[in-house]
Amino acid sequence: MLTKRNAIGILIGVELVLNAAAVNFVAFNHYVWGGADGHGIGGLVFAMFIIVLAAAEAAIALAIILNFYNNFSSVDVERADQMKG
Repeated sequence: MLTKRNAIGILIGVELVLNAAAVNFVAFNHYVWGGADGHGIGGLVFAMFIIVLAAAEAAIALAIILNFYNNFSSVDVERADQMKG
């Protein structure tokens, strides 16, 4: 994710990291609270929060990427320094 020059590749990398964190929270919840008959939902709540956060991040990032593409006809993040306002 840090070595990508394409904005779409960076966005995909961030989404993969967020999904991995959500899977880890669900797995931790399963092993700590004892599976389906357990009553702990803390990990599941965190996973749902991560899913909502990832959806919002994807919507905002795609809007920024589309605006950048309309201005520069490229999604190369090296050209982002020209966006100084």
